[in-house]
Amino acid sequence: MELTEHEAALVLYSGGQDSATCLAWALERFARVETIGFAYGQRHAIELDTRLKLRAGMAALKPGWAARLGEDHLLDLAVLGAISDTSLTRDAEIAMGAEGLPNSFVPGRNLLFFTLAGAVAYRRGIRHLVGGMCETDYSGYPDCRDDTLKALQVALNLGMDRRFVLHTPLMWRDKPATWAMAERLGGPGLVELIRVDSHSCYLGDRTVLHDWGYGCGHCPACHLRAAGWQGFATNRDKIAGAAT
Repeated sequence: MELTEHEAALVLYSGGQDSATCLAWALERFARVETIGFAYGQRHAIELDTRLKLRAGMAALKPGWAARLGEDHLLDLAVLGAISDTSLTRDAEIAMGAEGLPNSFVPGRNLLFFTLAGAVAYRRGIRHLVGGMCETDYSGYPDCRDDTLKALQVALNLGMDRRFVLHTPLMWRDKPATWAMAERLGGPGLVELIRVDSHSCYLGDRTVLHDWGYGCGHCPACHLRAAGWQGFATNRDKIAGAAT
């Protein structure tokens, strides 16, 4: 896809596998790309420490990416952690809740993230908002669903009188396909960078480097990432062909 001249994108960037892949996707498509992250009292706040190193590593992979990568914004959203009672914002065991959702679900998180990103994009003159939400391979969070994001785009456009476009490049990709997408965008170098420097573990554990990256190896995020890596490594050529 050719660069969209004079068009900019703002990527919701946590420093995890999905958001890093989305950042690479945006850097291939837009003339200017900025990133935004949120400190909301997450247990895995170590992602806030690793995200900038990963971002710098991605810029170093391609001169074009370095030239297009713009400012990073980190917003203090501690109020979300204060009003949440979840295993991502409290020292609690990760388990399924009575409503059929895992207690790692932080109500309103992605709705707030995109709304605040929209406010920043409004001020920065940015029209395209990019997020790593996925309905194919996720934890059942309702704010990751395609219908939710389509409705939110309408609400943001009406409420801010702008023509924002919300992009979710991973919406219909599973984790093996996400790894393949990263390889297609940035080659083996990007895959290795994401494997080592991105962070997904809900418990914030970076003591052991597994085949699929750092993590406790037991939480749902680690299970999902490990299974995705195994599927990618086992069927690399086949998945890569389907991802194009």
